[in-house]
Amino acid sequence: AHKVIEGVERLIHRVPGRLAVVAVVAGTVFSAISGSTIATTAMLGSLMLPVMLSRGYHPKMATGPIMAIGAVDMLIPPSALTVLLGSLSGISISKLLVGGVLPGVILSVAFVLWIVVRVRISPHLAPPDDDDAPQHRGWARWQPFFAYVLPTLSIFGVVVGALAYGWATPTECAALGAFATLVLAALYRSLSVDAVMKSLKGTAAISGMILFIILGATTFAQILSFSGASNGLVQTITGHGLSTEMIVVGMMLMLIFLGIFVDQISMMMITLPIFMPIVQALGIDPVWFGVMFLICMQLGLLLPPHGLLLMTMRGVAPPSVTMGDIFKAVVPYVVMSLLLLTAVFFLPGIATWLPGRIG
Repeated sequence: AHKVIEGVERLIHRVPGRLAVVAVVAGTVFSAISGSTIATTAMLGSLMLPVMLSRGYHPKMATGPIMAIGAVDMLIPPSALTVLLGSLSGISISKLLVGGVLPGVILSVAFVLWIVVRVRISPHLAPPDDDDAPQHRGWARWQPFFAYVLPTLSIFGVVVGALAYGWATPTECAALGAFATLVLAALYRSLSVDAVMKSLKGTAAISGMILFIILGATTFAQILSFSGASNGLVQTITGHGLSTEMIVVGMMLMLIFLGIFVDQISMMMITLPIFMPIVQALGIDPVWFGVMFLICMQLGLLLPPHGLLLMTMRGVAPPSVTMGDIFKAVVPYVVMSLLLLTAVFFLPGIATWLPGRIG
């Protein structure tokens, strides 16, 4: 992660809000190998936030991009919550993973454009710092990119490429990604018995947690189905003469509302057993619905007052950064995420075009 940030920072010069842009670009690259939104936010917050604040960045400009790109981690594969959503909903995991790529990239580009425009309008938010940054030219400027950034992206290429061409199942792609990471760790001379054991223990803990979540959610869904509650809900909702679009809008609004109060796993457990029978009864494209569900969960990570990434940022930020600063910092990125959700609703191809190319 340190080397990826260094490689991106050397390539980006003479851009308004340069360090904020570096945080977004490096966070996008890191999202391609990290399945945890919290890990991405905590890593960027602990590494880049002190540097940005020391150079005179306004707390809103320093914290906002880091939290925003941490939330995008949910859309860009590999994403643990995307796999869990596919497992609980019955939506194709491979298509759901690939379906989040284009919306995630669109959000990342939008964040960069917003930072540049915002700093041009209000230069005091991010003083120019290129004069203080060491100038690297020629091979010295590109060497970290080829040595660290490109190999890191190759893990993403292996996983998503195998998914897109139909060479491997999602489980097999996970194994390929783990193997590619081991190879890179060995090449960088950071592979050790302790590192492998820590990875295995972390995998066992997360897998056990996810399996118990699936057990509980599946049991809840079966109880609803066997009791006739699912069919009753579907008939009640469809019997009011509402259009499919209005029902989908209602489900998205409910998810956004829940995101203010509950975590993402709880959102899935509460809503999927009710939503998926409706999706199937109305013939809604499950991948399109799944990607919008992911965007709503991503919004929940950023919505005050209980957004998980807001709490993560509070944990890594110095005392000089107040909770009010963090709440204000995230507002424009929440608006952009809402605009993306609207775009995917009216232009389903944003979510379904890439999965449609899967072999």
